Amino acid sequence: LKGKAKWAVKKYRLLVSKDSFIRRMSVGSQFKEEADNFFKVVNNTLTDDELKEVYALFKQASFGDCNTEKPGMLDLKGKAKWDAWDGKKGLGKEDAMSQYIGLVKNLLEKHG
Repeated sequence: LKGKAKWAVKKYRLLVSKDSFIRRMSVGSQFKEEADNFFKVVNNTLTDDELKEVYALFKQASFGDCNTEKPGMLDLKGKAKWDAWDGKKGLGKEDAMSQYIGLVKNLLEKHG
């Protein structure tokens, strides 16, 4: 990473590494913070599987179980996203938030 991206990673890590700050945050607040910062820091370096997992956990944490019709077979991207989200059916919102937070932190370490 270079320039602004490198600075953004450092700034992000400073924010989430403050133990006292994180302990005071609810899972919902921490989820929102991670979601707001994630795509500012990690660019197009994610694999398709990583993108689908991030998408599925975000949707499950935000909306709960998949509540839309499955896209048609010609919509490959939409079908892949739907399948990923539907695969999280039954996972509670707070559990999805916690998993999302952990995944984002791991991806930042891997790609940041």
